[in-house]
Amino acid sequence: MAKIHVSATVNGEPVEFLCDASASMLDVLRGPLGLTGTKEGCGSGDCGACSITLDGRLVCACLMLAAEAEGREIGTIEGMAQGDHLHPLQQKFLEMAALQCGICTPGVLMAARALLEKNPDPTEEEVRFGLAGNLCRCTGYDKIVRAVLETAAEMRRAA
Repeated sequence: MAKIHVSATVNGEPVEFLCDASASMLDVLRGPLGLTGTKEGCGSGDCGACSITLDGRLVCACLMLAAEAEGREIGTIEGMAQGDHLHPLQQKFLEMAALQCGICTPGVLMAARALLEKNPDPTEEEVRFGLAGNLCRCTGYDKIVRAVLETAAEMRRAA
């Protein structure tokens, strides 16, 4: 099978890779690009563990063909921190123990960031709705929701 050449931007950096026509973006991120922070939970787009951004829009990497990345901007959990400084959401998740085994956490953080970029002052209901596509088998979501709400409040105060 012939390989497809793809040029994209991942976490602000230009990348090029070769992939099979049927390769998912998740396969390429975790394989040739070596970005293993994005996790596979279900492989069918039901759990949100593989959530990334495509041109700023939240998508499931397991459902996206890697060839679709041509000329596009991809954001992954590895691009969330700025150098040695964690994103405020990452810091708050650590402070509030809003994570457990870690499989869902990258996807939840990506979804929370996408939510706060669209809505910097969400209600609890809006946070729960915004994270509804991310399943976690280890927690009851309360710490996650509270961490997102507290981050939103802190980011508004800092702005």
